[in-house]
Amino acid sequence: MFNRSLPCLAGLIVGLLVMMTMPVCADALKDEIAPTGKLRVAIAISTAGGAFWSARTVSGGYAGVPVDLGKEMAGQLGVPVEYVAYDNSGQITDAAAKGIWDVAFLPQDAVRMTKMSFGPIYEVADATYIVKAGSTITNFASLDQPGVKVAAEYNTTTMRGAVAHLKNAKVIEYQTYDEIFNLLKSGEIDAFALSRDQLNAMAKKVPGTRVLDETFKQTVTAVAVPLNHPLALAFASKFLTEATTNGTLRKAYDNNGLKDSPIRTQMK
Repeated sequence: MFNRSLPCLAGLIVGLLVMMTMPVCADALKDEIAPTGKLRVAIAISTAGGAFWSARTVSGGYAGVPVDLGKEMAGQLGVPVEYVAYDNSGQITDAAAKGIWDVAFLPQDAVRMTKMSFGPIYEVADATYIVKAGSTITNFASLDQPGVKVAAEYNTTTMRGAVAHLKNAKVIEYQTYDEIFNLLKSGEIDAFALSRDQLNAMAKKVPGTRVLDETFKQTVTAVAVPLNHPLALAFASKFLTEATTNGTLRKAYDNNGLKDSPIRTQMK
């Protein structure tokens, strides 16, 4: 009789231990990923559009793929969401070790992998250049010449890619997309390095500009958390993996003008 009771007793003990452990694990996760009681999502503000950028709304809020993903992630955690706005991904990188933000969705490269931990990729973008109206530049060879000024955003993966790619042209860093847009429009720079999709949209706004056909780099965008946050990384990775398969990511794309953009999770 006693022996027959042992399995039941053991099962009861295991069940109690699981029940006792679950709140502890949940609390540990929240303490790590949302230490202020809110999920602070780092976003970069611009009119560029795309799967990385966010924008301010007329009501004073924010819109963008990272905005939607951050809100959904906070909902799963059961905490409010708070957006921490920056001008570009380089500024988000600079703040990674300062305890200012908890999660971000931004382009990944080797430099950033030393400053934060990345989860799954949710976008792959082809980087190229747009040249100013009236330019005689038609390809990479004619672009990479002494005296040619190529703009790129501060401390970004595309900036580092352009610096590595161009041997003769001068790459100049600027803080914001909008600043570079105006410089290109006025003809004060010769070219701008960015993802092809965003440059194609820019070309429609600045008559006479041309996006070069070649690609110098593929940039991947992924979910990221500060270094040494293993519980946060595991949760963020699981969240994005599920968001990719259950339609959450597709909905975020569609809600932000990207209905015709495929979701690319792997480089070709």
